[in-house]
Amino acid sequence: MRKFSSFISQKGFLFKLGLFICAFWIIVVIFAPLIATHSTTAQELSIRYQQPSFSHFFGTDELGRDVFSRVMYGSRISLSAGIITVIIAFSFGIFFGGIAGYKGGKVDEVMMRFSELIMAFPPLILAMVIAAALGPSIINSVIAMAIIWWPNYARLMRSLVISLKESEYVTASRVMGASHIRVLFLEILPNSFGPLLVMATLDLGNAILMFSGLSFLGLGTQPPTPEWGSMVSDGAKVIQNWWVSTFPGLAIFSISIGANFVGDGLRDFLDPKLQKE
Repeated sequence: MRKFSSFISQKGFLFKLGLFICAFWIIVVIFAPLIATHSTTAQELSIRYQQPSFSHFFGTDELGRDVFSRVMYGSRISLSAGIITVIIAFSFGIFFGGIAGYKGGKVDEVMMRFSELIMAFPPLILAMVIAAALGPSIINSVIAMAIIWWPNYARLMRSLVISLKESEYVTASRVMGASHIRVLFLEILPNSFGPLLVMATLDLGNAILMFSGLSFLGLGTQPPTPEWGSMVSDGAKVIQNWWVSTFPGLAIFSISIGANFVGDGLRDFLDPKLQKE
């Protein structure tokens, strides 16, 4: 803990900035009903496309809805989708890759060829195909993203297991009669959690970005649910009314870069070579 505090104080400006951004959006997610100034679905055509003002901080959209309130509530959808995607991909990936690396041989070959088959397709294109096949919805978009993301965790977990399964503490655990499941998930996994955590943190921003992209294309959230990607899509049709797409776009940008700053900071802290330097 003392090393972590020293790292933050000496090198962690971007890490602290990323933590601040992520913490800010987490607070927004929790207190969105208190922060929002208007209803997210109430339509008032008499004030459609009103520019940002004290009564509507981020202006209004084509139906006279308050953009500020929709951005605040949209954070709940976008962040939740990104976090759930990473959790699903992380959980399935480490289980799949852990078994492949621990078993080795033909089991490893078959399982890794299957993961490579998924990775052979462009991620966004494959996510679009899966989401379109399942039908446009939040759940289906999350499933599509989890399907294309888990092989990354599987391959990383496999490499970590292969490098650790012959370690002395693993051998000692086997000699003491520990089961394969115990060795894999209670001995090897805790000692390989650092790189997996860094990947998950970096993927969080990418997952939010991809989910927003699917919503932009009409494959994610459906009207009138507020979501950043769909709001950017609405604003792209009326680019002269810049505020409709600019503010949700800035929200996507901020959380994505914040998560990347945190991930980079964790990677630097957990890298023994960088610690030595």
